Amino acid sequence: MTVEIIFETHSLTEDNERGIATGWLPGRLSEEGRRLAAELGARRRGTGIHAVFVSDLHRAVQTAQIAFDGTRIPVHRDPRLRECDYGRLNGCAVSVLAAERARHIDRPFPGGQSYRDVLAATEEFLHDLATDHDGRTVLVIAHSANKWALDCLLAGAALEELVDAPFGWREGWRYTLPTGGRP
Repeated sequence: MTVEIIFETHSLTEDNERGIATGWLPGRLSEEGRRLAAELGARRRGTGIHAVFVSDLHRAVQTAQIAFDGTRIPVHRDPRLRECDYGRLNGCAVSVLAAERARHIDRPFPGGQSYRDVLAATEEFLHDLATDHDGRTVLVIAHSANKWALDCLLAGAALEELVDAPFGWREGWRYTLPTGGRP
């Protein structure tokens, strides 16, 4: 069987609006981000979602809280769904980070982690998801690095190509996770 995954990024933050790469800093949704989080909930409620899994970073948790407050859909925080830890670059300008991404696919950011580390954490999360949610549809709310990890693990994309490509936001991506083994 399979697990159907719907992936959504956390909603728009104050840092996003200012061009800041938040990384492992908590971040806060902007006014527009709170409105978009409510839209995410309206869009996804009643669609057969069994559970929501969310990064434990504040901006992702805040997105899930706004989107699914008052529903019976369980929301599970998982630190394996965190954005890449940019180390000393957490909170820097997006333009500074963008120039560094390709150098940190396998080599950790100073004081942080590599994109390959995010891929490994996401793979571990997927293994547990396949074990515990076979035949279900789940929603994952996380970050761009987790989206790239899903693209690599479930769609065969190359991390080297994803980190320098423009991130095209949209209202969710769908993935199918085969069960019965690691992705």
